[in-house]
Amino acid sequence: MANLAIDAVKDMTYDAIVIGSGISGGWAAKELTGHGLKTLVLERGKDVKHIKDYPTTTKNPWEFEHRGQLPLEVKNQNPIISKCYAFYEGTEQFFVKDAEHPYVQEKPFDWIRGYQVGGKSLLWARQTQRWSDFDFEGPARDGFAVDWPIRYADIAPWYSYVEKFAGISGNRDGIPQLPDGEFLPPHEMNCAETFFQKQVAQKYKDRQVIMGRAAHITKPQPIHLEQGRAQCQHRTICERGCPFGGYFSSNASTIPWAARTGNLTLRADSVVHSIIYDDEKGKATGVRVIDANTKEVMEFYAKIIFVNAAALNTNLILLNSTSKRFPNGLGNDNELMGKYVGFHNYRARVSAEYDGHLDSTTDGRRPNSPYIPRFRNVHKQETDFLRGYAAGFNANRKSITNQDGLGESLKNSLLNPSLGGWSVGSHMMGETIPKESNYVALDKSKKDPYDMPQLKVSIDYDENDEKMTKDYIEQMTEMFTNAGFKNIQAKDSKQAPGLDIHEMGGVRMGKDPKTSLLNKWNQLHECKNVFVTDGASMTSTSTQNPSLTYMAFTARAVDYAVKEMKKMNL
Repeated sequence: MANLAIDAVKDMTYDAIVIGSGISGGWAAKELTGHGLKTLVLERGKDVKHIKDYPTTTKNPWEFEHRGQLPLEVKNQNPIISKCYAFYEGTEQFFVKDAEHPYVQEKPFDWIRGYQVGGKSLLWARQTQRWSDFDFEGPARDGFAVDWPIRYADIAPWYSYVEKFAGISGNRDGIPQLPDGEFLPPHEMNCAETFFQKQVAQKYKDRQVIMGRAAHITKPQPIHLEQGRAQCQHRTICERGCPFGGYFSSNASTIPWAARTGNLTLRADSVVHSIIYDDEKGKATGVRVIDANTKEVMEFYAKIIFVNAAALNTNLILLNSTSKRFPNGLGNDNELMGKYVGFHNYRARVSAEYDGHLDSTTDGRRPNSPYIPRFRNVHKQETDFLRGYAAGFNANRKSITNQDGLGESLKNSLLNPSLGGWSVGSHMMGETIPKESNYVALDKSKKDPYDMPQLKVSIDYDENDEKMTKDYIEQMTEMFTNAGFKNIQAKDSKQAPGLDIHEMGGVRMGKDPKTSLLNKWNQLHECKNVFVTDGASMTSTSTQNPSLTYMAFTARAVDYAVKEMKKMNL
């Protein structure tokens, strides 16, 4: 019987465990298996295999029962997820429905989730900008949060490493606050966007309009072909899953790459309950899992554990990982876990009309758009709010279709619409300041379908966000006016936090164990064999999209963890 027990434990033991299979979890799997470690990846959602499990990826609009729209009943049952721009009949299979994983909104928060192998890497908007020292030095300069334990020089080589593998398109723009990277050829701006770019360059010395940097393969390199990925076809239905692997996702890239090593075990339908901590050994020894289908509780064991469940779920798991040594959550001696959560402010938009270039129009589709890097409070504090915002920008020619008539005349009018002027628009992406009052915690009085505590979310805007929103509207309106655009309209949606889908923090990095949870290697200060490299690890939020930074942090942390294991002969 003793031998049977030993064999059973051995069968459940790996060199490494990765919790989550999204953007950062996929990278952890790729790097760990590439270093020869037998790695178990635990995913709470269903299995989704590249190409095979993209049921709507080749469907035409008329092949959907509701022409892409969701029935009113579905919308009424899902008031939270229905707010997400990417949730429709072609993608609903990749989103968590409201009732599937309830949470407590102490303040309004729209938590957008994708539980499946690949996570939200199937659904993301694929914008990939590097952070700069203006971002990593921000907390020290402005006095909010805590100082980052790293600077751009620490992460720059890892940005290059992940960019080459993932495939990032863009221009080398030479902008200090937005470092250049390892780029594939960029997408092109249309003539109205180029016009605005030139107008801004003429009238502002501190502002640039550039082509966005996106995780799309515009010119496949040998490393992409080796992954089995092909050139982006500009179908612009990326969120259904791309059969060409034209954009980066865990499903098309890192997970199949890890599987080829023979070192990967991927277990879907595995809801992680907690990390197991051994008080006598003084380290984490494994992960406790609930089978999503049978509700069976099981345990898996490993020498190192990477937590990549996405920011809020990573907080939930760590807070729920209690022991005699850590009664308030794994590594949570300072009781800061779950606090100082940040996000991105996407509330404001500005639109207008442009009546130039009427001899031109757009042709085809493009999965990307221009971008305006942060220009506020870059080199010095110049406004009454801290930090700044970036902005998206795009221009499209209006199409006017006459739907009168029947038969051949109607077909001809639909196929040959008349053209109006250009519509232009912009949206803000503002940095929010992580504050202790913005937090998540466990509500032990309410349980989810797996008998785990529900997550209580208390996150809100503050005065700094209001001032920043006002400034974005004023500045973008001025820029549109100076460009000669007309009928300029601004809107503040007042949407709740969450729809940005960029929540960060709660398990932040820092130099001092008294004021942070992780060190400069994304390693828990108080539990050295546990690493957190997803959004939960972020000390501040920057104005850039965060996913590229998660990838770089993950590759860097795995490299460190493997070297430490070798030093200790583990």
